[in-house]
Amino acid sequence: MFLEPVDYLGFRLTGRMAASYDSITAHWVTDNRDLTNVVYDDQLIEWSELDRGRLPDLRPTNSILGPISDEAARELGLDTDVQVVIGTGDVHSAAVGSGAVDDFEGHLYIGTSSWLTCHVPYKRTDLMHSIATIPSAIPGRYLVADEQESAGACLTFLRDNVFFADDELTTDRPDDAYAAFDRVAAQAPAGSDKVIFTPWLHGERTPVEDADVRGAFFNLSLRTTRAHLVRAVLEGVAYNSRWLLESVEKLTKRRLDPINFVGGGANSALWAQIHADVLGRTIRQVQDPIQANVRGAAFLAAMALGHLSVDDIPARVPIRATFRPDARHHALYDELFDEFTNLYKQNRKTHRRLNRR
Repeated sequence: MFLEPVDYLGFRLTGRMAASYDSITAHWVTDNRDLTNVVYDDQLIEWSELDRGRLPDLRPTNSILGPISDEAARELGLDTDVQVVIGTGDVHSAAVGSGAVDDFEGHLYIGTSSWLTCHVPYKRTDLMHSIATIPSAIPGRYLVADEQESAGACLTFLRDNVFFADDELTTDRPDDAYAAFDRVAAQAPAGSDKVIFTPWLHGERTPVEDADVRGAFFNLSLRTTRAHLVRAVLEGVAYNSRWLLESVEKLTKRRLDPINFVGGGANSALWAQIHADVLGRTIRQVQDPIQANVRGAAFLAAMALGHLSVDDIPARVPIRATFRPDARHHALYDELFDEFTNLYKQNRKTHRRLNRR
């Protein structure tokens, strides 16, 4: 059988091979237009050249897969009457764990990669910007699907390859380099004296699908300091988030405001404020933002077992702090964002020549 990792875990826990309407989405072989009856599509299976006999049976989203097997119960030290809820993926669970569960309530996730999404009540696709709505982990709902390849990965790159590489030039590495980056970046002015970082270190997916585009620092001068470089990285990721936000709001035909902020990047108050200023949106920093995925999984299990309703979730997701746009900074970031997108347009052919395999 071809199983998503989460469905393989369900198999190991119950002995049952199945996929949910949302977990099977990444196989790209189902008809998702009716969320009460998601089915395999014969034409898509033919195009994919998959063997239908090796695809798992489909179960409704967030349903009970079955009781835990005796073997798994013994290994994990659980009672044999424990019920196993069919699992969901990281994007789906983070959307629930962010607390933004009503239709058109947005959340921004910054981990290694990033996404900016919301639940919607309809099926819609934007082929030009690689965005579509897919079955949500919440039964009967869709989730806007998009991804930007490099977000927190840009800070990791800065840490491991620029400031604290494992070579003879490296000084002592701080215990928490990311907190140090925040302190250093706060010393630079908003806009980093117009130094712009493009965060496309691994190509990009949305709002442009371009495997050849790459990252860069633009507009360096002899006055540029390390503080400028670090802040420019934070701002460059935020410019990319704004680029995505424009396409998501065109798809949904709604203004997403406020936006809940989760993922490891949401531990940074400075990054939250930068996003508020760049996006021109209120950013709500969720408490314990790095736990959004596991919190969402727990909420979904409680819903499947009848202990919680989706309407109960927002009150159970505390907000650590709220960041509102600074009008002075937003005007500057408007100018720099225009240049950010111009950098992509003007250099994409160069990137293609340099990086096409």
